[in-house]
Amino acid sequence: MMNRVGQFLGNYRLIEPLGKGGYAEVYKGEHIHLGTYAAIKVLKTINTADEIMRFRAEARIIASLEHPNIIRVRDFDISEEGTPFLVMDYARKGSLQDLLPRGRALPYVTVVSYIKQIATALQYAHDQNNLIHCDIKPANMLMLNHNKIVLSDFGVAQIAQSGRQDAVGTVYYMAPEQIQGHPVLASDQYALG
Repeated sequence: MMNRVGQFLGNYRLIEPLGKGGYAEVYKGEHIHLGTYAAIKVLKTINTADEIMRFRAEARIIASLEHPNIIRVRDFDISEEGTPFLVMDYARKGSLQDLLPRGRALPYVTVVSYIKQIATALQYAHDQNNLIHCDIKPANMLMLNHNKIVLSDFGVAQIAQSGRQDAVGTVYYMAPEQIQGHPVLASDQYALG
């Protein structure tokens, strides 16, 4: 992961890395005037017009989804150096992947609460935009506070349509039809299960 700690993007100073994906890195950023925190998603490499267009499309998709269990986009911009970045709510407690105890079962009530929250977010995305997330996994479920879960990382999301597509997502969680390049709305429910 390229170390951008200390750099400024827009009104944010990047203060610590939070994670990385296939094409982007996420940092905790502090607003230079307000002192508030946000998650700043930054493209990793020198960007082609196509990469920037996809990143902007991700920002538009997430910004259009107004649901209490979907991460909120605060801003999208391109720095003076040409680095595109996305400003989102900061999840202080991290992802479920970070928080889940290894080898220990969670209480049933907790599991049901988490599943209900993500299921309602998915149903909303499916109903509003016919959108398939395509990468449902604990690393993309973030804890805000008071056990509130939000769904993040719509970077590989696809609009439900017929025809073959590339298999995208995390294989361990993929539905069989998604592995074959034919994701459908139910593929997200399979991954959630």
